[in-house]
Order: sequence, then C-alpha cells, then structure tokens
Amino acid sequence: MRHRGRHRRRRRGAAVRAFLAGTALALTAAATLISASQATVAKNPGPLKPLTAQADTAPLRLQERLVPARTLNRLAASMGRPVGVDTVLRSADRTLTTSTDCTSEDQATLPVAPAATRAYCWDPADTATTAWHPVSVTTSGDADDDGVWGTHRAILTGWTHSTTTGTTAERGLARVAFVDADDPDHPVYRWVLLVVPVDGGRDYRGLVSHVSGMVWYQDKLLVTTTAGDADALYVYDLDRIQRTTVDTPAIGRVPGGWSGDGYEYVMPAVGSYRYLAGRCTASGPPCPATLSLDRGTAPDSLVAGEWTAPGSERHARLWRYVFSTDPARSGLLATDAAGRVDAVEAYRTRAAGIRGVLSYRQAGSAGPSWYVGQLSSSGDGHGGLWRQDAKGAKAAHCGSDSSHRCWAESAGSLSYWQETGEVWSVSDRMLFAVPLAALDRSVS
Repeated sequence: MRHRGRHRRRRRGAAVRAFLAGTALALTAAATLISASQATVAKNPGPLKPLTAQADTAPLRLQERLVPARTLNRLAASMGRPVGVDTVLRSADRTLTTSTDCTSEDQATLPVAPAATRAYCWDPADTATTAWHPVSVTTSGDADDDGVWGTHRAILTGWTHSTTTGTTAERGLARVAFVDADDPDHPVYRWVLLVVPVDGGRDYRGLVSHVSGMVWYQDKLLVTTTAGDADALYVYDLDRIQRTTVDTPAIGRVPGGWSGDGYEYVMPAVGSYRYLAGRCTASGPPCPATLSLDRGTAPDSLVAGEWTAPGSERHARLWRYVFSTDPARSGLLATDAAGRVDAVEAYRTRAAGIRGVLSYRQAGSAGPSWYVGQLSSSGDGHGGLWRQDAKGAKAAHCGSDSSHRCWAESAGSLSYWQETGEVWSVSDRMLFAVPLAALDRSVS
C-alpha cells in the first residue's frame, strides 16, 4: 500500500515530457460552429457576491461521521485484505481511444473554444447504452502535488446510472473508472463500484447517488451524494478497495461470498459529511452539484458549487472548506472538537445549471478567479464556461452571433492538474483536457 500523506518526488524524465507533450487536436467539433438551435447567448452571471452573514453561512455547516474502524475491519476480515490504486490499475481491462479515432458524434461533444488538446472516447462496451453516463473527474494531480500516486499518473471519473432507464437493480448506482494515464497515447482503465457498509460491516449496499462532484485528495476520495437524510458528501479510502468473490448482479453478501453487480472491485465508504441544517432547500443547505481542489489556499481547500436548474433565476452558491493538516486525518476536512466543518468562504452567483467549478488565484491578482461551467438553459447541447470574480464575469465567444455556449456538451466537473497546467473534464461521451492558459486567453 502507498504511504499515506503527501510525497514530493519530482520525476522530470521522459514519462513526464511525454505526458505534457499534448498538441492541439484537429477536431471536427472545434472547427464547426454551434448549430442555430444551440446558439442562444447565455446570460452573463455578473460579479460574485460575498456571503458573510451568519444566516448565509450557517446552512453550509457540515457534521463529520466516520465509519467505525471495527466496521471496516470486520468487512475486510470477511472479504480479504484491501488493495490500493496500483492493484486496480494493473488489472485494467478497458481501453480509451484518442479523439482522432473517435466518432464524429463523440468529437462533437467537445468544447468549441478553447479547443481540447487531449481527448479520449470510452470503450464501446461502456457507451453501448445511455443508462450509464460520466459526470465527474479528478486526478492524481489532485491527490498529490507532484501529480504521481505511487508510480502512476491516474485519472478517476465518476459515472452515474440513470434512475429511469436500464436494469432496475442498477438504477442510481455510482461507479468510478480508474484510468492509468502513464502512457497518454494508450490509456487503459478499470471499474470500481462505490458501496456503503451496513450492519456493522457484515454487509454492504450500493451507493445510490448522482456523483456529479468528486475530489481525490491524499488517500481519500470525496464525492457528492444525494443519499441518506441530508445531501452532502461521502468519503472513500483509496487504500481500502475490496475484491469481490462471486460474479452476480447482486450487491453485498451472497451465498458463497461477496458480489458487486458483476464488478471485480468495490470501494466501501469510510465516512460522510451531512448538513446540520438538514436536506438541501432553496433557503437552507445547498444541493451540492460539483467539487474541485484548490491548492492555492493554505491549507488546501475543497471547492463546491450548488445545483440549480438550467435557466433558473435562483442564484446559486459557491463555497469552500479547508482540509485538515493533521497527519492522522489525511484527506479529511478540518473540523472543530465536535466534528463540525464550517465554510471559510462563500459567494452567490447568478449562474444556473452549474456542473463544474474551479477556484484559481492568478499571479498578482487580489483574489481567486472562479471558473463556472454551466449546462445550456435547455439542459442539452453545448454549455458555457465563465470566469468570475468580485468585478464581473467573462466567457469565450464562438459562432457568428457571439454565443457563449462554447464549452462541452453536457459537461461534468472540472479538475486542475497543477503539474501539467491542464483542466480536465468530461462531456457525456468524452474525457478531455484544455490548458488553463488557453482557457484564460479565450475569456480575455
């Protein structure tokens, strides 16, 4: 297992140079103007409004609930010794295809401006049905500031199963693609199903949730969830991945062993964060839509954005929590003595339909810029990506009518890989990256 906590090895050899050597892709999607049906000019969300009053910040308070060690140990004792990321990546059985070999339908979902410099479509076995769809992304660049986890560069993408289509038993489940990105020309991946221990570790159930946000920080994976009695976050330990022993559609303990809906690996939750004020409402706690990591704060912080319907007039909230610096609490949020977590910064934005958020402080700037990715007002087609701060908002323009709908189609969350300078995201059919510098030039 990998040593917990941050390591700062710097590998600057051929592997790093190859990983950074992305050249602009000659993509059909980037060369084609958005169709007239998609060319609606998005409403400028304007400047961010700081939220400082107690009435505004109190609904953001979380309560940490960690799964008892005895529960996790009981599960491991029955299922077998847990494995880590390296084991999962070594067993990769799916292949990502570089964009030039993807279909025009796949390519058309990529951003129009700025153009992706790295893009991949998924194994056909995973796109044959629309029941499963990618919604979030995080990388080993989030996990560790040198971009490497153990010996690998890796990308994790969260997929959610539709609640209305496909196999009834799978509806609403969440799985993670563990992508081995060591060779950027031939990335491969393996699935891991997200589960939650029950009955004191004697069994587990599938996580039924829309994992629209996901951050891998140190040895933990935090995901958004709409499960339980209050919308918040679930926490997973990357060193506590379990192998299943029986291949059946069931999830949990079955005659003869353990099953995970046909997946070889499952990852049991090790904790959660719930809103003290209850479930999300328009005036209470926000429904979490997306997450990302900000390494520009001290300590590092978790950035979150609120879900409001595309085209809604309700102003969404953006906020952040800081991570703990206690070595015994690697990857967990900073809490008070009672296990409570307070937001350290919060804003309102007029952006709606938020599916991605980043916070990044430019050199010489007074404060961070917030990058907000939106779905289109109709909920389909290309969306917009705005850069906001206290002074205003800007977005890329594309098309003859100066449309702002230049971002990916049905885009998911955003993840900034500090070492490479790339912002990673997903469309409903592609995994892609754009340089942050190119993104900034597109909105200048």
